[in-house]
Amino acid sequence: MKISQFWKEPIDIKQIKELQIELAKQISSKNQVVKPRFIAGSDISAPDVNGIARAAVVVFKYPGLELIETQVIKGKITFPYIPGLLSFRELPLLVSAFNKLSNKPDLILVDGQGLAHPRRLGIASHLGLFLDIPTIGCAKSRLCGTHKLLTSNKPGSYTQLIDNDEVIGVVLRTKSKSKPLYVSIGHKIDLPSSIHWVKKCLKGYRLPEPCRMAHLAADNKILNTAS
Repeated sequence: MKISQFWKEPIDIKQIKELQIELAKQISSKNQVVKPRFIAGSDISAPDVNGIARAAVVVFKYPGLELIETQVIKGKITFPYIPGLLSFRELPLLVSAFNKLSNKPDLILVDGQGLAHPRRLGIASHLGLFLDIPTIGCAKSRLCGTHKLLTSNKPGSYTQLIDNDEVIGVVLRTKSKSKPLYVSIGHKIDLPSSIHWVKKCLKGYRLPEPCRMAHLAADNKILNTAS
């Protein structure tokens, strides 16, 4: 896979936003996840003082949620941090980590937005489109849209996230007395299924297990493994 399939450098901000709008038209919200064997999580660390970041991908066997593979790639981040353009900063390194996997995932939970994005192409959607694999956006903060106050403290409760009269995701309570997550369609999945699979991957933490372990791997807190 070549990153240039999706953009060519140098490219200015206006062109990037136009490209996002065009790519968003290719995103599928039709569910293609039925009985996944392997569910992956992905995350990337903040760059260090030298601009070096760690992209991590972890793969779990479902339904037991047994961690069977971890791949981490270190590399220099060259694209600046600009809200709404995260995939152009992080996708090259993440794709390199996915290319090392021995076990191809049937579903990926991504630490970041999917359709809950001003131009409907967050990193979860961009990654799913690039890899041609169903993805779900699991973000810790809101990028756009508004929602009613989530009054229930019960895990599994949620309220809709709406932008310009369009439902772009949900605000999902994943753990009692913890901040909710912003869950949205990435690619090749619908919103009810996205909620279902995030809930199926919870193990008592705020983050679903694939995202939680990918975060730990990106922070160099678990070792690389391969099966």
